[in-house]
Amino acid sequence: MHPFDIRKPDDAIRPALQQKIDNLTKPKGALGRLEELALQAGLVQQTLSPSLSHPHNLIFAADHGITAEGVSFSPREVTWQQCIHFATSTGGEVEARAVRFAAPPGGGVNYLCRQHGFTLRIIDVGVDYDFPPELPIIPRKVGRGTRNFLHEPAMTTDELDACIAHGAEAVRAIHEAGCNVVSFGEMGIGNTSASSIWMACLADIPLERCVGAGSGLSDEGVRRKLSVLSRALDNYTGDRSDPLSVMRHFGGYEMWTAVGAILQAAERGMLILVDGFILTNCMLAARALCPDVMAYAIFGHCGGESGHQLVLDALHARPLLNLGMRLGEGTGALCAYPIVDSAVRMINEMDTFEGGRVTKYFK
Repeated sequence: MHPFDIRKPDDAIRPALQQKIDNLTKPKGALGRLEELALQAGLVQQTLSPSLSHPHNLIFAADHGITAEGVSFSPREVTWQQCIHFATSTGGEVEARAVRFAAPPGGGVNYLCRQHGFTLRIIDVGVDYDFPPELPIIPRKVGRGTRNFLHEPAMTTDELDACIAHGAEAVRAIHEAGCNVVSFGEMGIGNTSASSIWMACLADIPLERCVGAGSGLSDEGVRRKLSVLSRALDNYTGDRSDPLSVMRHFGGYEMWTAVGAILQAAERGMLILVDGFILTNCMLAARALCPDVMAYAIFGHCGGESGHQLVLDALHARPLLNLGMRLGEGTGALCAYPIVDSAVRMINEMDTFEGGRVTKYFK
Protein backbone atom coordinates (compact mmCIF):
# COMPACT_ATOMS: atom_id res chain seq x y z
CA MET A 1 0.00 0.00 0.00
CA HIS A 2 1.19 3.52 -0.80
CA PRO A 3 2.80 5.05 2.32
CA PHE A 4 1.36 8.30 3.67
CA ASP A 5 3.17 10.76 5.91
CA ILE A 6 0.38 12.01 8.18
CA ARG A 7 1.09 13.85 11.39
CA LYS A 8 -1.01 15.80 13.83
CA PRO A 9 -0.88 19.54 13.11
CA ASP A 10 1.81 21.43 15.03
CA ASP A 11 0.25 22.55 18.32
CA ALA A 12 2.59 25.53 18.75
CA ILE A 13 0.04 27.85 17.12
CA ARG A 14 -2.81 26.75 19.41
CA PRO A 15 -2.35 29.42 22.16
CA ALA A 16 -2.34 32.25 19.61
CA LEU A 17 -5.43 30.84 17.88
CA GLN A 18 -7.26 30.46 21.18
CA GLN A 19 -6.30 33.97 22.20
CA LYS A 20 -7.63 35.38 18.94
CA ILE A 21 -10.91 33.52 19.38
CA ASP A 22 -11.25 34.60 23.01
CA ASN A 23 -10.59 38.25 22.12
CA LEU A 24 -13.54 38.45 19.73
CA THR A 25 -16.49 40.52 20.92
CA LYS A 26 -18.43 37.78 22.72
CA PRO A 27 -18.35 35.95 26.02
CA LYS A 28 -15.68 33.26 26.04
CA GLY A 29 -17.10 30.11 24.47
CA ALA A 30 -20.40 31.78 23.55
CA LEU A 31 -20.26 30.57 19.93
CA GLY A 32 -19.81 26.98 21.02
CA ARG A 33 -18.90 24.53 18.27
CA LEU A 34 -18.09 27.39 15.89
CA GLU A 35 -15.15 28.26 18.13
CA GLU A 36 -13.97 24.65 18.15
CA LEU A 37 -14.21 24.43 14.36
CA ALA A 38 -12.33 27.70 13.90
CA LEU A 39 -9.58 26.40 16.17
CA GLN A 40 -9.40 23.13 14.24
CA ALA A 41 -9.26 24.92 10.88
CA GLY A 42 -6.48 27.17 12.13
CA LEU A 43 -4.51 24.21 13.45
CA VAL A 44 -4.90 22.22 10.23
CA GLN A 45 -3.90 25.18 8.06
CA GLN A 46 -1.32 26.50 10.57
CA THR A 47 -2.64 30.05 10.37
CA LEU A 48 -4.51 32.58 12.49
CA SER A 49 -6.72 33.35 9.48
CA PRO A 50 -7.98 30.04 8.04
CA SER A 51 -9.86 29.97 4.76
CA LEU A 52 -12.06 27.65 2.71
CA SER A 53 -10.92 27.57 -0.90
CA HIS A 54 -12.39 25.84 -3.96
CA PRO A 55 -14.41 23.19 -2.07
CA HIS A 56 -14.91 19.89 -3.88
CA ASN A 57 -17.13 16.86 -3.43
CA LEU A 58 -15.65 13.70 -4.92
CA ILE A 59 -17.97 10.76 -5.59
CA PHE A 60 -16.34 7.35 -5.99
CA ALA A 61 -18.51 4.74 -7.70
CA ALA A 62 -18.34 0.95 -7.89
CA ASP A 63 -20.48 -2.17 -7.76
CA HIS A 64 -20.45 -4.98 -5.20
CA GLY A 65 -20.52 -8.72 -5.78
CA ILE A 66 -22.45 -9.33 -2.56
CA THR A 67 -25.58 -7.89 -4.21
CA ALA A 68 -26.03 -11.31 -5.86
CA GLU A 69 -27.28 -12.48 -2.45
CA GLY A 70 -30.22 -10.08 -2.33
CA VAL A 71 -28.80 -7.81 0.39
CA SER A 72 -29.99 -4.57 -1.25
CA PHE A 73 -33.43 -3.25 -2.07
CA SER A 74 -32.05 -1.35 -5.07
CA PRO A 75 -31.04 -3.26 -8.21
CA ARG A 76 -27.38 -3.25 -9.27
CA GLU A 77 -28.00 -1.07 -12.36
CA VAL A 78 -28.91 1.88 -10.14
CA THR A 79 -25.18 2.46 -9.59
CA TRP A 80 -24.45 3.31 -13.23
CA GLN A 81 -27.80 5.02 -13.75
CA GLN A 82 -27.17 7.39 -10.86
CA CYS A 83 -23.64 8.14 -12.07
CA ILE A 84 -25.04 9.20 -15.44
CA HIS A 85 -27.76 11.18 -13.68
CA PHE A 86 -25.19 13.08 -11.62
CA ALA A 87 -22.98 13.70 -14.64
CA THR A 88 -25.65 14.82 -17.12
CA SER A 89 -28.04 16.74 -14.88
CA THR A 90 -25.75 19.72 -14.69
CA GLY A 91 -26.09 22.34 -17.37
CA GLY A 92 -22.91 23.73 -15.91
CA GLU A 93 -19.27 24.30 -16.60
CA VAL A 94 -17.20 21.29 -17.67
CA GLU A 95 -13.45 21.52 -17.30
CA ALA A 96 -11.03 18.61 -17.29
CA ARG A 97 -13.89 16.21 -16.56
CA ALA A 98 -14.92 18.25 -13.51
CA VAL A 99 -18.45 19.55 -13.33
CA ARG A 100 -19.31 22.79 -11.56
CA PHE A 101 -23.04 22.70 -11.19
CA ALA A 102 -24.84 25.86 -12.18
CA ALA A 103 -28.29 24.78 -13.30
CA PRO A 104 -30.99 22.31 -12.24
CA PRO A 105 -32.15 19.59 -12.16
CA GLY A 106 -30.22 16.59 -10.84
CA GLY A 107 -29.88 14.46 -7.74
CA GLY A 108 -29.49 15.45 -4.12
CA VAL A 109 -25.76 15.94 -4.48
CA ASN A 110 -26.25 18.16 -7.55
CA TYR A 111 -28.43 20.80 -5.96
CA LEU A 112 -26.41 20.82 -2.74
CA CYS A 113 -23.19 21.33 -4.68
CA ARG A 114 -24.85 24.23 -6.51
CA GLN A 115 -26.18 25.69 -3.28
CA HIS A 116 -22.86 25.63 -1.42
CA GLY A 117 -20.47 26.35 -4.28
CA PHE A 118 -18.85 22.91 -4.51
CA THR A 119 -17.30 21.41 -7.61
CA LEU A 120 -18.42 17.81 -8.11
CA ARG A 121 -16.21 15.14 -9.60
CA ILE A 122 -17.43 11.61 -10.31
CA ILE A 123 -14.81 8.86 -10.46
CA ASP A 124 -15.64 5.38 -11.74
CA VAL A 125 -13.43 2.87 -9.95
CA GLY A 126 -15.53 -0.25 -10.46
CA VAL A 127 -18.97 0.23 -11.98
CA ASP A 128 -20.27 -2.71 -13.99
CA TYR A 129 -20.99 -0.53 -17.01
CA ASP A 130 -19.07 1.15 -19.83
CA PHE A 131 -19.74 4.87 -19.66
CA PRO A 132 -19.63 6.86 -22.91
CA PRO A 133 -16.29 8.68 -23.02
CA GLU A 134 -17.95 12.06 -23.59
CA LEU A 135 -19.53 11.96 -20.11
CA PRO A 136 -17.72 13.96 -17.39
CA ILE A 137 -17.00 10.80 -15.40
CA ILE A 138 -13.33 10.16 -14.63
CA PRO A 139 -12.44 6.60 -15.74
CA ARG A 140 -10.34 4.75 -13.17
CA LYS A 141 -12.00 1.32 -13.31
CA VAL A 142 -10.24 -1.31 -11.20
CA GLY A 143 -12.80 -4.00 -12.07
CA ARG A 144 -16.46 -4.40 -12.94
CA GLY A 145 -17.52 -4.69 -9.31
CA THR A 146 -15.97 -6.61 -6.46
CA ARG A 147 -16.30 -10.36 -6.03
CA ASN A 148 -18.97 -11.90 -3.82
CA PHE A 149 -17.39 -11.95 -0.36
CA LEU A 150 -19.82 -14.62 0.81
CA HIS A 151 -17.64 -17.05 -1.14
CA GLU A 152 -14.27 -15.36 -1.74
CA PRO A 153 -12.31 -12.18 -1.00
CA ALA A 154 -13.91 -9.09 -2.52
CA MET A 155 -10.64 -7.93 -4.06
CA THR A 156 -6.96 -8.70 -4.46
CA THR A 157 -4.10 -6.83 -2.84
CA ASP A 158 -3.19 -5.32 -6.21
CA GLU A 159 -6.75 -4.05 -6.65
CA LEU A 160 -6.70 -2.56 -3.16
CA ASP A 161 -3.44 -0.77 -3.93
CA ALA A 162 -4.90 0.55 -7.20
CA CYS A 163 -7.92 1.96 -5.35
CA ILE A 164 -5.71 3.71 -2.81
CA ALA A 165 -3.64 5.20 -5.62
CA HIS A 166 -6.72 6.44 -7.50
CA GLY A 167 -8.11 8.11 -4.39
CA ALA A 168 -4.78 9.81 -3.68
CA GLU A 169 -4.51 10.93 -7.31
CA ALA A 170 -7.99 12.50 -7.24
CA VAL A 171 -7.14 14.53 -4.14
CA ARG A 172 -3.73 15.63 -5.42
CA ALA A 173 -5.38 17.00 -8.55
CA ILE A 174 -7.88 19.19 -6.70
CA HIS A 175 -5.36 20.27 -4.06
CA GLU A 176 -2.94 21.42 -6.74
CA ALA A 177 -5.80 23.43 -8.24
CA GLY A 178 -6.29 25.30 -4.96
CA CYS A 179 -8.79 23.18 -3.00
CA ASN A 180 -8.24 23.02 0.77
CA VAL A 181 -11.57 21.57 1.93
CA VAL A 182 -13.09 18.39 0.53
CA SER A 183 -16.02 16.08 1.10
CA PHE A 184 -16.36 12.58 -0.25
CA GLY A 185 -19.39 10.68 -1.46
CA GLU A 186 -20.01 7.19 -2.77
CA MET A 187 -22.29 5.46 -5.23
CA GLY A 188 -22.36 1.70 -4.96
CA ILE A 189 -25.38 -0.51 -4.46
CA GLY A 190 -24.50 -2.98 -1.69
CA ASN A 191 -21.92 -0.87 0.11
CA THR A 192 -23.84 -0.76 3.40
CA SER A 193 -23.19 -4.52 3.62
CA ALA A 194 -19.44 -4.05 3.31
CA SER A 195 -19.54 -1.14 5.76
CA SER A 196 -21.49 -3.16 8.33
CA ILE A 197 -18.81 -5.84 8.38
CA TRP A 198 -16.00 -3.27 8.53
CA MET A 199 -17.46 -1.67 11.64
CA ALA A 200 -18.30 -5.00 13.26
CA CYS A 201 -14.68 -6.12 12.94
CA LEU A 202 -12.78 -2.85 13.34
CA ALA A 203 -14.91 -1.44 16.18
CA ASP A 204 -15.81 -4.78 17.79
CA ILE A 205 -19.55 -4.16 17.57
CA PRO A 206 -22.00 -7.08 17.27
CA LEU A 207 -22.94 -7.48 13.61
CA GLU A 208 -26.68 -7.37 14.30
CA ARG A 209 -26.26 -3.81 15.62
CA CYS A 210 -24.42 -2.77 12.45
CA VAL A 211 -26.88 -3.99 9.83
CA GLY A 212 -29.68 -1.73 8.63
CA ALA A 213 -32.15 -1.19 5.82
CA GLY A 214 -29.70 0.41 3.40
CA SER A 215 -31.67 1.68 0.41
CA GLY A 216 -34.99 0.55 1.82
CA LEU A 217 -35.13 -3.11 2.84
CA SER A 218 -38.16 -4.39 4.73
CA ASP A 219 -37.73 -5.99 8.16
CA GLU A 220 -37.63 -9.36 6.44
CA GLY A 221 -35.04 -8.03 4.03
CA VAL A 222 -32.88 -6.79 6.89
CA ARG A 223 -33.04 -10.23 8.50
CA ARG A 224 -31.94 -11.82 5.23
CA LYS A 225 -29.11 -9.31 4.90
CA LEU A 226 -27.94 -10.08 8.44
CA SER A 227 -28.05 -13.81 7.70
CA VAL A 228 -25.95 -13.40 4.55
CA LEU A 229 -23.38 -11.19 6.28
CA SER A 230 -23.20 -13.52 9.28
CA ARG A 231 -22.45 -16.45 6.98
CA ALA A 232 -19.82 -14.36 5.18
CA LEU A 233 -18.09 -13.64 8.48
CA ASP A 234 -18.31 -17.31 9.48
CA ASN A 235 -16.69 -18.26 6.17
CA TYR A 236 -13.83 -15.80 6.67
CA THR A 237 -10.68 -17.61 7.76
CA GLY A 238 -8.43 -14.55 8.05
CA ASP A 239 -7.37 -12.59 11.11
CA ARG A 240 -10.24 -10.35 12.26
CA SER A 241 -7.78 -8.22 14.23
CA ASP A 242 -5.84 -7.36 11.05
CA PRO A 243 -7.60 -4.32 9.55
CA LEU A 244 -6.00 -4.66 6.12
CA SER A 245 -7.05 -8.30 5.82
CA VAL A 246 -10.63 -7.60 6.95
CA MET A 247 -11.04 -4.52 4.77
CA ARG A 248 -9.64 -6.21 1.67
CA HIS A 249 -11.78 -9.32 2.08
CA PHE A 250 -15.04 -7.43 2.63
CA GLY A 251 -14.34 -4.06 1.05
CA GLY A 252 -15.61 -2.14 -1.93
CA TYR A 253 -13.54 -0.49 -4.62
CA GLU A 254 -15.17 2.88 -3.99
CA MET A 255 -14.68 2.52 -0.23
CA TRP A 256 -10.96 1.80 -0.55
CA THR A 257 -10.62 4.67 -3.01
CA ALA A 258 -12.23 6.93 -0.42
CA VAL A 259 -9.75 5.68 2.19
CA GLY A 260 -6.88 6.61 -0.11
CA ALA A 261 -8.45 10.00 -0.74
CA ILE A 262 -8.89 10.64 2.99
CA LEU A 263 -5.29 9.76 3.74
CA GLN A 264 -3.99 11.94 0.91
CA ALA A 265 -6.15 14.87 2.01
CA ALA A 266 -4.78 14.62 5.54
CA GLU A 267 -1.20 14.36 4.27
CA ARG A 268 -1.79 17.55 2.28
CA GLY A 269 -3.25 19.43 5.26
CA MET A 270 -6.81 19.69 3.95
CA LEU A 271 -10.02 19.85 5.96
CA ILE A 272 -12.07 16.68 5.41
CA LEU A 273 -15.86 16.82 5.70
CA VAL A 274 -17.01 13.32 6.57
CA ASP A 275 -20.39 12.24 5.23
CA GLY A 276 -22.65 9.41 6.36
CA PHE A 277 -22.54 5.73 7.27
CA ILE A 278 -20.28 4.57 4.42
CA LEU A 279 -17.77 7.41 4.65
CA THR A 280 -17.68 7.25 8.44
CA ASN A 281 -16.66 3.62 8.08
CA CYS A 282 -14.03 4.69 5.55
CA MET A 283 -12.74 7.10 8.19
CA LEU A 284 -12.73 4.22 10.68
CA ALA A 285 -10.58 2.29 8.21
CA ALA A 286 -8.30 5.28 7.62
CA ARG A 287 -7.86 5.69 11.37
CA ALA A 288 -6.92 2.02 11.70
CA LEU A 289 -4.12 2.67 9.20
CA CYS A 290 -3.09 6.11 10.50
CA PRO A 291 -4.64 7.36 13.77
CA ASP A 292 -3.49 10.98 13.25
CA VAL A 293 -5.90 11.34 10.30
CA MET A 294 -8.63 12.21 12.81
CA ALA A 295 -7.17 15.68 13.38
CA TYR A 296 -8.25 16.67 9.86
CA ALA A 297 -11.81 15.32 10.01
CA ILE A 298 -15.03 17.23 10.58
CA PHE A 299 -17.99 14.87 10.89
CA GLY A 300 -20.92 16.36 9.05
CA HIS A 301 -23.87 14.46 10.42
CA CYS A 302 -25.34 11.44 12.12
CA GLY A 303 -27.58 9.73 9.60
CA GLY A 304 -30.62 7.51 9.73
CA GLU A 305 -28.85 4.28 8.77
CA SER A 306 -28.72 1.75 11.59
CA GLY A 307 -25.23 1.63 13.01
CA HIS A 308 -24.11 5.14 12.07
CA GLN A 309 -24.30 6.48 15.63
CA LEU A 310 -22.39 3.44 16.87
CA VAL A 311 -19.48 3.92 14.49
CA LEU A 312 -19.41 7.64 15.32
CA ASP A 313 -19.21 6.69 18.99
CA ALA A 314 -16.38 4.28 18.23
CA LEU A 315 -14.48 7.18 16.66
CA HIS A 316 -15.40 9.55 19.53
CA ALA A 317 -16.77 11.81 16.80
CA ARG A 318 -19.25 14.63 17.37
CA PRO A 319 -21.26 15.24 14.19
CA LEU A 320 -22.54 18.73 13.46
CA LEU A 321 -26.02 17.71 12.30
CA ASN A 322 -28.62 15.03 12.92
CA LEU A 323 -31.26 15.28 10.21
CA GLY A 324 -32.11 11.61 9.73
CA MET A 325 -30.44 11.62 6.31
CA ARG A 326 -29.22 8.36 4.73
CA LEU A 327 -28.68 9.24 1.09
CA GLY A 328 -24.90 9.21 0.90
CA GLU A 329 -23.25 10.91 -2.10
CA GLY A 330 -21.68 13.43 0.30
CA THR A 331 -25.04 15.13 0.94
CA GLY A 332 -24.80 15.20 4.74
CA ALA A 333 -21.31 16.70 4.62
CA LEU A 334 -22.51 19.31 2.14
CA CYS A 335 -25.37 20.30 4.45
CA ALA A 336 -22.86 20.80 7.27
CA TYR A 337 -20.53 22.98 5.21
CA PRO A 338 -22.26 26.32 6.03
CA ILE A 339 -21.53 25.70 9.71
CA VAL A 340 -17.83 25.30 8.95
CA ASP A 341 -18.03 28.43 6.79
CA SER A 342 -19.61 30.31 9.70
CA ALA A 343 -16.76 29.22 11.97
CA VAL A 344 -14.12 30.47 9.54
CA ARG A 345 -16.00 33.73 9.03
CA MET A 346 -16.20 34.16 12.80
CA ILE A 347 -12.44 34.11 13.32
CA ASN A 348 -11.81 36.33 10.28
CA GLU A 349 -14.70 38.80 10.33
CA MET A 350 -15.67 39.42 13.95
CA ASP A 351 -14.17 42.43 15.67
CA THR A 352 -11.97 42.24 18.76
CA PHE A 353 -12.84 43.91 22.04
CA GLU A 354 -10.10 46.46 21.40
CA GLY A 355 -11.08 47.10 17.80
CA GLY A 356 -14.74 47.41 18.66
CA ARG A 357 -14.05 49.59 21.72
CA VAL A 358 -15.89 47.14 23.94
CA THR A 359 -14.79 46.47 27.49
CA LYS A 360 -13.34 43.00 27.89
CA TYR A 361 -14.72 41.82 31.19
CA PHE A 362 -12.96 38.46 31.53
CA LYS A 363 -9.44 37.12 31.31
